[in-house]
Amino acid sequence: MKKIKGVFGIAFLLLLLCACTPSDEKNKTESERKFLLGTTVQITIDQQGKRDVLEECFRLVQSLGERIDVNDASHESEIDKINENAGRKFVKVDSNIFRLIEISLRYAKESDGLFDPTIGPITSLWHIGFDDARKPSQAEIDQALKRINYKDVELDKKNERVFLRKRDMKLDLGAIAKGFIADEVAELLQKRKVKSSIIDLGGNIYVLGHSFRGDFPWTVGIQDPNKARNTVIGYLKGENESFVTSGIYERYLKVGGKTYHHLMNPKTGYPFENDLAGVTIQSKHSVDGDGLSTTLFALGVEKGKQFIEKMSGTEALFVTKDDKIEVTSGLVDSFELDSKSGYHLAAD
Repeated sequence: MKKIKGVFGIAFLLLLLCACTPSDEKNKTESERKFLLGTTVQITIDQQGKRDVLEECFRLVQSLGERIDVNDASHESEIDKINENAGRKFVKVDSNIFRLIEISLRYAKESDGLFDPTIGPITSLWHIGFDDARKPSQAEIDQALKRINYKDVELDKKNERVFLRKRDMKLDLGAIAKGFIADEVAELLQKRKVKSSIIDLGGNIYVLGHSFRGDFPWTVGIQDPNKARNTVIGYLKGENESFVTSGIYERYLKVGGKTYHHLMNPKTGYPFENDLAGVTIQSKHSVDGDGLSTTLFALGVEKGKQFIEKMSGTEALFVTKDDKIEVTSGLVDSFELDSKSGYHLAAD
């Protein structure tokens, strides 16, 4: 069993930033790297001497992470407080956390429950990515499924309170939290007049402004979800955009010769089963990338493409287990396939 401890684990490091800063440009940037959110967080900005701005960003990441985390042994996050009071009473939360829960419920509704923030009873049961990961019994899964239904989350918007209607319900916002935090960091940097930045929350990448090299877009390499790390299958470009991937190889559990990945189906209590190895979302907001990458992975290639083609300003790239790549219409001309990747771009 491969064990990777991570707090917000649905979107992992499946993206590699390829717009590296040339050596003669390095002294014009400031960069900081810390271990937060159960992963390596790195933020680079285009302003030398602005360490205070970077520190402010990391304080924001840590603060939001501590309010959302459901895997810390202390059980002191705001989400933990909501879960502890399930079936009992409303819980007042921070405005940012209330907004995040609102967004997660919107994606639950739009995906018809394929994305469900009340997945906690299942994710905590399997606990894939942690030392105590195991394959639960069918009876345990059946019991957990009874406590999963995003429609049983009640919001008091006036007072920013949250109530889970059934006892032992559990919110788990790990599938969408890093995207939300990345957007908050990007907003903070813009308020501090930072024009160009790379925000990397363990694979949730947001590129602010233009490349450090000049007035042209960033180039982002898409990591191969079927092979080893640091293997690129192709490239996308963007400015003021997010790149988020959901994939199956980073966190998994092997039992009796069968591999179970961490992307759980809230309707069955088991990992989603289809021909996909990974889905990458290019969008204006990273929280949308998180929500959509999980939703599209659940839907599979054909239904996923149909789902996202209805949306403006958002594109998707699908990688299958048999080394095929499919893209939505907006990426047909912009996605650059790496000729050495061994992949081929599927024809429409």
